[in-house]
Amino acid sequence: MTAPRRTSQPRPGLAPDPSLGRAEMEALQREIADAAVFEDEFRFDPEPLTNPLAASAAAATAETDVSADSATSQPTVVGVDQSFLTNDAGDQDRALSAVVAMRGGEVVERVHAVTDLETPYIPGLLSFREGGAILAALESLAVEPDLILFDGSGRIHFRQAGIATHIGVVRDVPSIGVAKSLLCGRLQGETDNLSAGTRVAIEADDSVDAPEGTVLGYAVQTRQYDSPNRYINPLYVSPGHRVGPETAADLVLGLGGTYKLPEPVRLADQYATEAKHEFLD
Repeated sequence: MTAPRRTSQPRPGLAPDPSLGRAEMEALQREIADAAVFEDEFRFDPEPLTNPLAASAAAATAETDVSADSATSQPTVVGVDQSFLTNDAGDQDRALSAVVAMRGGEVVERVHAVTDLETPYIPGLLSFREGGAILAALESLAVEPDLILFDGSGRIHFRQAGIATHIGVVRDVPSIGVAKSLLCGRLQGETDNLSAGTRVAIEADDSVDAPEGTVLGYAVQTRQYDSPNRYINPLYVSPGHRVGPETAADLVLGLGGTYKLPEPVRLADQYATEAKHEFLD
């Protein structure tokens, strides 16, 4: 079987540099946003990822077709999540990036990387704090991602350049941001106790460097309790790079399992905790 084509960093000059000053970081994010493509521009067939019936049929075909092509016919989806390591004083001093690659619903590779933290946590500048570890982990991945899902924002960002957009542009790989809280923008409807599968548009307001009313992404309800007394909050899904907002929402819903987070991100979160224990033991 032919080895996957490796694409390292087609745009290394746009990589997050923690040595920059805040104004320089924000200027780089605007450059990232200008380079980003917030519409569908990918080479894989999204149907197996967004249509559970199609995915089941593809999996059944793969079990009976032993050809080389059938093993790689489904796109490789990568989930990325972060954890942090502390020093003897109890301060966070290193970022651990966990990466889980899946194909056809199965894990095909897991890698992680650790880098020093060189900047404090500043809302809107997350990629400069965590981006080094993410790029290092992705660099060690043997398979080539067709799509990367990040625990963090994409276009739902003050300068339209959250961590999913920043890393997606540097790697020039289709990417999606999946955040647990809303960083900015204006919801176009209520999000309390939504039924599973519901989505609510998030538009740009005066806090975002985009024309007011631009659809930045969606609040996506992936799961919901069957109870009037408690409810699950939605995820805030936005395109990172080379994926449109509607497709980003479709993919997150299609990649869901029995939990709130899409499966690649959930497994990356789980792996980040597991990998962290290697450094604690």
